[in-house]
Amino acid sequence: MPLRPAPRGAQNPSVAPVGDRVTPAGSLGGTASPPTTTPPVGSGSTAEFLDALLQEKSVLFRGSREILRDSYVPSRLPHREEEIRKVSEVVGPALRGDLPSNLLVYGKIGTGKTAVVAQVRQDIQRRAEQSKNVAFVTVNCGNIDTAYGLLQTIANSFARSEADRIPTGWSLDRVQAAMRRLMDDRAATIILVLDEIDRLVARSGASVLYTLSQLNTELETARLAILGISNDLKFTNSLDARVRSRLNEEKIVFHPYNATQLQDILRDRAKLAFKDDVVDPGVVERCAAYASLENGDARRALALLRLAAEMAERDHAKRITPDHVVKAKNRLEQDIILECCRTLPPHCKVLLYAILQLFERRRNGVLTGEVYDSYRRLAERLGLQPLHSRSISNYVSELETLGLIRATIVSRGRGGRTREIIVDVPISETVPALEEDPLIAPIGRPRSRGQTLLTNFDNPNRTGPL
Repeated sequence: MPLRPAPRGAQNPSVAPVGDRVTPAGSLGGTASPPTTTPPVGSGSTAEFLDALLQEKSVLFRGSREILRDSYVPSRLPHREEEIRKVSEVVGPALRGDLPSNLLVYGKIGTGKTAVVAQVRQDIQRRAEQSKNVAFVTVNCGNIDTAYGLLQTIANSFARSEADRIPTGWSLDRVQAAMRRLMDDRAATIILVLDEIDRLVARSGASVLYTLSQLNTELETARLAILGISNDLKFTNSLDARVRSRLNEEKIVFHPYNATQLQDILRDRAKLAFKDDVVDPGVVERCAAYASLENGDARRALALLRLAAEMAERDHAKRITPDHVVKAKNRLEQDIILECCRTLPPHCKVLLYAILQLFERRRNGVLTGEVYDSYRRLAERLGLQPLHSRSISNYVSELETLGLIRATIVSRGRGGRTREIIVDVPISETVPALEEDPLIAPIGRPRSRGQTLLTNFDNPNRTGPL
């Protein structure tokens, strides 16, 4: 679902104009050429745009923009020195041939868990290059949802040739046996890093953790330690007692960054990413302030700074200003809403649209009975067979999990108990996002041509709840 481009020359009334824009000669938007039989340079063709992009050197970035992505591991992680020390103390004994304890690292999104583990991994691997007695395997469990897939991935990381790799279709017992053989062939202390380990357990259960935790009783020359990374502080509460006993883990909790700490992180990255004197005062502070409102998420702060710089480039500006940060935040919020709406199941989209319509009219909580009646009418208008109320109740819970709504149980006296739904997203952006979807478009409200989705955190005149 593409974003609607803003009308040419349109400005957000709450955002101060960016400084004079410099348009290089021959680039898009340059002076029009005299009438001719061939399209002038800068007429908007994709080839011309890409050619100009390749020839033009950035006036803002020093080099790679990866420095401003969360996947980049810097040589220094401000305000995570203590956490680095603790992780190193647990994992470090592998360098002298000892088997480390299993370790679980907890913390909210963007608190530096993955970056700290990656830095410790790099430091240990540099020191283990000569002896080759330590091997790391990192698996993102957000991308693997079965025990088979996890064991296959671990095994294939030790395959020395294509013939050693485990194909799809083997029995689980055969995969485990092949994994043990390949690990013993490596004959090292293996540190298995399971990022988002809580998602693996939620999808495939805890039995795979039990299998991994008791591997040391079956391995001959290799040994295994598990390092789990989780956003869920209560993750182990759902584990079976025997799994908790087998893991026998140590725990480290990462606390969210505050605004001052986020500023230090951004300044370090900005020095590496940008040329001198291209970042205006207030840019770093505003990015940090926005991110600190969202649980101190460093990834969010980095994304804001990177996108603000890209917004400045698109404006042909020579400096990054606080106005570009506002534009970047608007775009990020808009993208999140659009992505959520794009990935919802069809009936869930209709349900959310029904909730938004009811809430927009009342500006207060709506009851699940009213929501179901509205959903049923919309579904019938779209030619869909309405789902049973129990299925819709499950979808309400899913929308709450995504953070789009809040549903609280209220008592109606003799009428019993029901759920009252409060919308937790800006209606003025979410409704148009849904109406852009081909499923909802037939019942959407007419929109003027060129109308845009606007998400402006700084606009005091915005409509709808935050």
